[in-house]
Amino acid sequence: MKPLQTLLKWLDENTEKVIILITYSSMAGIIFVEVVRRFLFNQQVPWSTTVPVLLFLWVTWFGASYNIKKRTHLALTEIRSRLSYKHQFYCLVLDAVLWIAFAIIVIYHATSQTYIAYDNFAIVGGTDDVMEWWFYLATPLAWGLIVIRVLQNLAKDIKQYQRKEPFVLQASLLD
Repeated sequence: MKPLQTLLKWLDENTEKVIILITYSSMAGIIFVEVVRRFLFNQQVPWSTTVPVLLFLWVTWFGASYNIKKRTHLALTEIRSRLSYKHQFYCLVLDAVLWIAFAIIVIYHATSQTYIAYDNFAIVGGTDDVMEWWFYLATPLAWGLIVIRVLQNLAKDIKQYQRKEPFVLQASLLD
């Protein structure tokens, strides 16, 4: 049971970071190599302009999840810091409800679009067998993770509210 807990704790702390690091490094590597090939050898693989753009989906949505986790998303902290403690809590609960409602909409539509790409055997431009849906899967997966992060933050907020501890209104990515 201990190894499983250790793995889950590691995943909770590092999922977004690992996905962002891998996809961003892949994007940068592809772009760098292909720029060198284009200018030095006058050659370029056909998919080199398509794949980095599709990898950006992974960077973007998992970056959004990371910002939700760290509470560095848009939160209107100047306004919230002037509210009463109870109203600050209500705003945090409203945030969670709105994030989850929006996530349901995004997951529903992104899943249907991903399925359309899957069902139509959509291939990434410039490749012979790389499926587009692999990249489109980033959106529903990351938004599912956003829901998890929102619920984790809400659980912390409820505990802080019950203990009458101050809320974290101004967060930092360095924490």
